[in-house]
Amino acid sequence: MYPTYTLTIRCPDRRGIVASVATWLSDGECSIVEAHQHQDSGTGAFFMRVTFAAEGAVPPTVEDLRTGIAPIAARFEMEARVFDCAVRPRVLILVSKFGHCLHDLLHRWRSGHLPIDIVGVVSNHDDMRGITEWHGLPYHHLPITKDTKAEQEAQIIAMFDGLAVDLVVLARYMQILSPRLCEVVSGRCINIHHSFLPSFKGAKPYHQAHARGVKIIGATAHYVTTDLDEGPIIEQETRRVSHARTADDLVAIGEEVECSVLARAVRWQVDHRVMLNGRQTIVFD
Repeated sequence: MYPTYTLTIRCPDRRGIVASVATWLSDGECSIVEAHQHQDSGTGAFFMRVTFAAEGAVPPTVEDLRTGIAPIAARFEMEARVFDCAVRPRVLILVSKFGHCLHDLLHRWRSGHLPIDIVGVVSNHDDMRGITEWHGLPYHHLPITKDTKAEQEAQIIAMFDGLAVDLVVLARYMQILSPRLCEVVSGRCINIHHSFLPSFKGAKPYHQAHARGVKIIGATAHYVTTDLDEGPIIEQETRRVSHARTADDLVAIGEEVECSVLARAVRWQVDHRVMLNGRQTIVFD
């Protein structure tokens, strides 16, 4: 089997981009396995994702490919990134007391359905230690108070750097990240919000929804920014509910939706299928 790589491109839209990339790949004895592209008419930006197999006798390194695409990137003012598909992204999970999303991610990871390396789980509570350590993963209990927030987040930042983390996943981590931490993990931190944004915010959103008699509930996975729950949205899902459902029913349905939405967002992120476009995202799913 030939080694495979993924190339992502973002640049101003111009004639000849696709042809230039395809020619470069062909000249380098590479075959395109999957390709997606999008032209944003509003901003004039062009986005492209290509997965390709290197079929030459001597497989190129990622550095070789980055060097090779550089002249094309300069010509078209591209932000071009190349990833080795065999390298599993390193993920740090943050969680509080609600464990359903953590349990789901751990199951998908252990079963081989989520191609990541989980480098650890961080929590401001000790509730999830058992399940985490049962999976053979390090558990970091970092309690937080109003007076210790800066110190606690400094430990997370040190862990992010020291463990070479590619992605932080907030699997129902019920703490607001400081602007400093948001800056460190910008574009590399996904949160699952327990409602279909924009919608009911604050405590007990499903109970709020039940009290209002809603007919649709859902969940939203988005990038974390300094604007609380306003980051670019990656994935959403809804479920219809009726007047016969209790508030506890809505909680159970909501937790199921949260798990599936977060898992898809994480998978697309580690597959390099999500590209930022201002306050929006391009998702080549």
